Amino acid sequence: MTKATAPKTKRGLARRAKILSAAEAVMGEQGFSTASIAEITRVAETAMGTFYIYFSSKEEIFHELVLEMGRITRTMVSAAIAGAPDRLSAERAGLEAFLRFVSARPSLYRIVEEARFVDPDAYRAYFSDFGDAYAAGLREAAANGEIAQGDADVRAWALMGMAKALGDRYVLWEDTPDFDRVVDEAHAMICHGLAP
Repeated sequence: MTKATAPKTKRGLARRAKILSAAEAVMGEQGFSTASIAEITRVAETAMGTFYIYFSSKEEIFHELVLEMGRITRTMVSAAIAGAPDRLSAERAGLEAFLRFVSARPSLYRIVEEARFVDPDAYRAYFSDFGDAYAAGLREAAANGEIAQGDADVRAWALMGMAKALGDRYVLWEDTPDFDRVVDEAHAMICHGLAP
């Protein structure tokens, strides 16, 4: 896949962002195979030829949306946990921020899920990058005595899996998610496990 040239002006950046936003809406609603460039450009209120100034194909814009989800998620979670006094507080803040993000941008979340089949390399990179950063944070917290020692990689993937499943069940499937209930219960399990 050859990449289109990145825009160099504010106007070009704005137009590209508008096309990306339209692609998020269309692909998140219709799925990759059903979504068309014609529909994306219609929603973006731009000419089809303009699409090709910024993206070479539907596959490229899909790939870019998966990368965007990774950037946004890491930035948003980092900001949410920045003021946390310890790792367990950071876990709660990060989980809540993630679930609220899923609620605010369900189309982008669905696109990442579909990437498992449409763009497996982007899907794997999305979760691997997040998992590596997560594990590093857990290692640091264990070294500081904030959490028990353990396999940080396994823990990172277990916690990511929990957040992903909670996003599916209690955010995407619910009309009015009860964030406090879900986050409180999940956080209690993170802190205390299942032992009586």
